[in-house]
Amino acid sequence: MTLTRTLLVPAAAVALVASGVGVGWSASADQANQTGAAARAAAPVVVVRELLAEDRAPRGAADRTLGLNRVTVMPGAELASHHHPGTQISYVESGVLTYTVETSSTAVRTGPSDDPRVVRQVRAGQTARLRAGQWIVEQPNMTHHAANRGTTPVVLYISTLFRTGTPAAIPD
Repeated sequence: MTLTRTLLVPAAAVALVASGVGVGWSASADQANQTGAAARAAAPVVVVRELLAEDRAPRGAADRTLGLNRVTVMPGAELASHHHPGTQISYVESGVLTYTVETSSTAVRTGPSDDPRVVRQVRAGQTARLRAGQWIVEQPNMTHHAANRGTTPVVLYISTLFRTGTPAAIPD
């Protein structure tokens, strides 16, 4: 492994986690090949964002990318204040996510999308605990942050619709 890669990969992982994007360090062949000081110096896994599916220029949205991600937030991990340049739907599969809205608002829902039930409205300055089976819609430029204050990982499924070429999240 080159010195540049040794320095840049962990730095990039830390920068992405701090941005609220939720990309972390995951087990891979490269990581398994690390030994000694390099392996000990690697940042621990705190948040992992896995792209499961993506469609660029879906019908009706030629300049957009539609994506589906699984995000795992480990206990103690925090997602810094950020906003999204497009619309994002987040569904909590397991765990409890502590979620704070800084600007704008969102409704916490449960149930299928064809018959959802609003559990509560979270307005600017308020914090909610999003539990398994609950979901939210984050609109462009809604600033928020989140954390896993529990003892088990939080698993989220996230669907995004962003202008092609824009980042998933922008730090505030």
